Amino acid sequence: MTTTDCPPLAGRPVLATAAARRAGTRPLVPGWVVALAWLAVAVLTALATAGVVAQDDAGAAPWLDVAVAVLALAALPLLWSRTPRDAPVVGALVLASLAAYSGAATPASTVATLQVARWYPLRTALPVAVAGFVGHAVQALWRPQALPLGWWLLCDLAVHAALLGWGQYARARDQLLWSLRDRARRAEREQERRVAEARVAERTRIAREMHDTLAHRLSLLAATAGALEYRPDADPERLARAAGLVRAGVSSALDDLRDVVRVLRAEPGPGGVDALSPQPTLDDVERLVVEARDAGGDVTYERTGPVDVPPTVAVAAFRVAQEGLTNARRHAPGGPVTLRVVARAGEVRVTVSDGGPRRVPVGACGGVGPEGGGVGDRAGGTGTGLVGLRERVDLLGGTLDAGARDAGFVLDVRLPWDA
Repeated sequence: MTTTDCPPLAGRPVLATAAARRAGTRPLVPGWVVALAWLAVAVLTALATAGVVAQDDAGAAPWLDVAVAVLALAALPLLWSRTPRDAPVVGALVLASLAAYSGAATPASTVATLQVARWYPLRTALPVAVAGFVGHAVQALWRPQALPLGWWLLCDLAVHAALLGWGQYARARDQLLWSLRDRARRAEREQERRVAEARVAERTRIAREMHDTLAHRLSLLAATAGALEYRPDADPERLARAAGLVRAGVSSALDDLRDVVRVLRAEPGPGGVDALSPQPTLDDVERLVVEARDAGGDVTYERTGPVDVPPTVAVAAFRVAQEGLTNARRHAPGGPVTLRVVARAGEVRVTVSDGGPRRVPVGACGGVGPEGGGVGDRAGGTGTGLVGLRERVDLLGGTLDAGARDAGFVLDVRLPWDA
């Protein structure tokens, strides 16, 4: 008999389907075992036929027993047939009918009862077992037996009840094993899915962090390089300081790129983005202001409240300030920028506002032309920074308000936390 890893269906045997074979599902019982079982039943049928013919002293024609044996062997392959799906049931009922004529069909009928009980639910296997019992009871009524009729019927009932129970137990055990294997496969797929999601989330987080950091530093480099380009006659000391700022910015950007390449090449681990660099705090916002001023920006910084906030909120507030200064430097070069950080119990509010690009003639330090076009055009941005920033704020349960106001742009973020 063959069972597969496929789930048993109500009213049908657990058979290996074509889809299961294409998927590589292997039967629990190899084919050579089925062939060996068929051969064993054939040998037992031949022995039973010889015994019935030898002890038949009632004058019955021996050809009847031989014919029953041949028909039983011909019906035996139905017990392992896959098409039609109810072939084993039909074969078991045919063998039970043959057992009513001669004991030559007893081995095949016994195996059929066990096989159906092994493959089918109780509501299907029980009638087959009853049919086998009735067939052997009819045989005892008209053919002489070694036991009295009462004992014969009792033994017949016990044998078929044992076959039914044995087959149902094996079926329930196979269903349990299949369920455990299915749970294991699902758990493995779920684990793989979680690992894949964690890998994607990790790389997305790394990309967001690197965008926040590199965009800020590269915008500083662009502003400083613009000052060097348009003011070659500036004080040599000032030019040297600007060149040093460019060199330091490039070095820091290269370090960040090395870190992210190292992390992306390595397998995901517990370090994550936190392993790239120390996470900033609210005190580091002042460093952003100093860098912006060194690059020629007109930045006004106001901070209220020395309240200690959670690290996640502090990092988010730092990124908001960084993104706001970067956008102001990119889209409103030369214009005044105001950065306010208000930290109080339960909330941190960060506001970055600018007055739009400064209208100065081309050729001045960081100039953008009389109409403030070029790099000062906000439509030229991709909006990736604000999208990532909004995701970060939403994760913390905060609110983000960004939009044009008067001639400039305002970024207003509230980050709540449990005081």
